[in-house]
Amino acid sequence: MTAKYAIVLAAGQGTRMKSKLYKVLHPVCGKAMVDHVLTELEKDQIDEIVTIVGHGAAKVEETLGKRTKYALQAEQLGTGHAVLQAEELLGDKQGMTLVTCGDTPLFTAKTFAKLFEQHEQSGAVATVLTAKTEEPFGYGRVIRNHRDEVEKIVEQKDTTPEEALVNEINTGVYCFDNQALFKTLHEVKNDNAQGEYYLPDVIEILKAKGRPVGAYCMDEFEESMGVNDRIALAKATKVMQRRINELHMKNGVTLIDPATTYIEADVKIGADTVIEPGVSLKGKTVIGEDCVIGAHSELRDTVLEDGIKVKASFLEGAIMRNGSNIGPYSHLRPQADIGEGVHIGNFVEVKKATLGKNTKVGHLTYVGDATLGKEINVGCGTVFVNYDGQNKHHANVGDYSFIGSGSNIIAPVEIADHAYVAAGSTITEDVASREMAIARGRQVNKPGYYDRYPVAKAAAESENKD
Repeated sequence: MTAKYAIVLAAGQGTRMKSKLYKVLHPVCGKAMVDHVLTELEKDQIDEIVTIVGHGAAKVEETLGKRTKYALQAEQLGTGHAVLQAEELLGDKQGMTLVTCGDTPLFTAKTFAKLFEQHEQSGAVATVLTAKTEEPFGYGRVIRNHRDEVEKIVEQKDTTPEEALVNEINTGVYCFDNQALFKTLHEVKNDNAQGEYYLPDVIEILKAKGRPVGAYCMDEFEESMGVNDRIALAKATKVMQRRINELHMKNGVTLIDPATTYIEADVKIGADTVIEPGVSLKGKTVIGEDCVIGAHSELRDTVLEDGIKVKASFLEGAIMRNGSNIGPYSHLRPQADIGEGVHIGNFVEVKKATLGKNTKVGHLTYVGDATLGKEINVGCGTVFVNYDGQNKHHANVGDYSFIGSGSNIIAPVEIADHAYVAAGSTITEDVASREMAIARGRQVNKPGYYDRYPVAKAAAESENKD
C-alpha cells in the first residue's frame, strides 16, 4: 500500500484578519481552523503529517500538540518555500504527499481520500484538487487538454476571454509524488513581482518536462472556502454550523430551528433529544437521550445524562444526572453535580456543590462549596455563605433535612440528617439530627410607631385623594 503524507501550511500571520490571534487559530464552531484540517486528515490514516509553522509557531504547536510534526518557515517567502521546509522530515520518503492550507477548515476527510485515490489510480506525478463554481472570477482556472489532463493553471489576471469562461477552479490543494515534489521545489524561481517561491510553479515545471499532471474535481465547491478575513470567517462558521446540525439531526436529534441553533464541533448529543431555538452548545458538552434543552440556554463543557430538562439557563463545567431539571434563568458553575431527580428552579446558582437524589432548590438561592444529601428541600432565598474574605469553606447538609426560606448557612457547618432550619435563620453552629435550629431575633411590636414614619404621611395623602 502506498504511503500517504500530508503537509499543512500554517505559517502565515493573516494581516487581513486584523487580529492579535494568528489566522489559522481563529475558531470555527469552537475549534481552530487548523485543528479542523488536522482532524479531517487524521480520519484518512495519514502515515505522517507535517505542519509548517511561522508566525505564532508556539501557539500553533500548543493547539495541535503531538498530533503532527512541525517544520519552521522563519521567513515567509511563498507557498513553495513553505513546503520545502518539510524536506528534512519527508524528502527521502516514497509515497504520496497532500499539501493543503491551515485556513481552509471546511475540507472533509472524504474529499482528501478521493484526491489520494484519484492521484494513485491515474499514475500522475501531481494531481490538483479542483471545484466548479458559477462565479469563478478571482480564482485560477484549470485548463484541461483533450485527454482531460491538466494543461495549465491560469490566474484570473492572465486568462484569455475563452479561459475566463472556464468554471473549474484551483482550490490550492495538491497531491504529489513525494520525491518529485521536493526535487522540483528546488527548481522553482522567485522571479515575480512578490519575489516569492510559489507552489503552483511546480505544476508548470512538471508539465514542461512532460510529466503527467491530473486533476480531481470535488463535489462541493463550498468546501474549498479559504478564510482570509472576518467576513469569510463568518461564512465558514455558517457552513460548518449547518454541517454539524445536519449530522445531529441525521443521528436522531430534533432541532426545532437549525438556523438559530449553534452547536460546536466536539459536542455529542443522544437520540430523541430536543433542542429549541436560540440554544448554544459549546466545548466538550455531552448530552444524553430524551433531553429537552429549552430556548436560549447555553451549555459549555457540561454533561447531561438522560431525560434532563433545561429551561433558559446557563451551564458550564457541570453535570446533571438522570431525570433532573433546571430553570428558567439559573446558573450552574464549574463542579456543580446535580443528582438524579433534582429540581433546580428559577434564579438559582450552584457552584462546586453536590446535590443528592430528589433534592429541591426552588428559587432565588445560592449553593456554593456544599454537599447536600438526598430528599432535601431548600427554601426560597437561601444563601450558602462560603467565603470569609480570604478562604472558601464547605457546608454539609444531611438527607431529608429542611432549610427554611431566607436562611443563611455560614460555612464551615454541619447540618445532620433529618434536621430542620427555621425560616430566616443564620446558621453558624452545627445542627444535630432531628433538631430544629432557629437563629433570628425575637419579634417586638411597637404600638403607634407607624404614624411616626413618612409612610404614614404618604398613605394619608393617598387616602384623601381617594
